[in-house]
Amino acid sequence: MSKISYYTAEGLKKLRDEIEQLKSVERPKASQAIADARDKGDLSENAEYDAAKEAQGLLELKISKLEEVNANARLIDESQLDVSKALVLSTVKIKNQLNGMEMTYTLVAESEADLKAGKISVTSPIGRGLLGKTVGEIAEIQVPNGIMKFEVLEISRD
Repeated sequence: MSKISYYTAEGLKKLRDEIEQLKSVERPKASQAIADARDKGDLSENAEYDAAKEAQGLLELKISKLEEVNANARLIDESQLDVSKALVLSTVKIKNQLNGMEMTYTLVAESEADLKAGKISVTSPIGRGLLGKTVGEIAEIQVPNGIMKFEVLEISRD
C-alpha cells in the first residue's frame, strides 16, 4: 500500500516539473551516453558503457518513484482548513518557554519541508507537537535532548 502525501499547489507543481525534466531531458541524455559508449567498441570490457547503463537504471528508478509519489499525491484545499488551530499550511509563531526566543514556522508536508525557508514538516517532532494547538496553548514537545515547551503566540494562513 502506497503512502498518500499532501501537497500545496506549489509543491505539486514542483514535483510534476521534476518528473517532466527527468523524462524529457535526463532520459534522452542517458540514452545518448549509452549510444556513445556502445560506439567505442567491445562491450564486454567497456566500463563507460557499464556506467552509462547503471546511470540509466538509477534514473528510471527515480522516475518510477516520483511517479508513484505523484499518483498518491493529494492537493490540500486551504479553504477547508480551520484557522483557529495549527494545521498543515498554518504559519505558527511560537515562543520557547526556556529562553524566551520567538520563532515562526509554516507547517508543511514532509516533502516540502525547508528549514531555511521556515517550513517544517508536520511529521517532525516540533511540527507534530504543534498540530492541533490553539493560540495561548503550551506545546510540550519531546526532542532528542528532553522536553521543550513552546507557547503558541499566533496562527495564520499565508
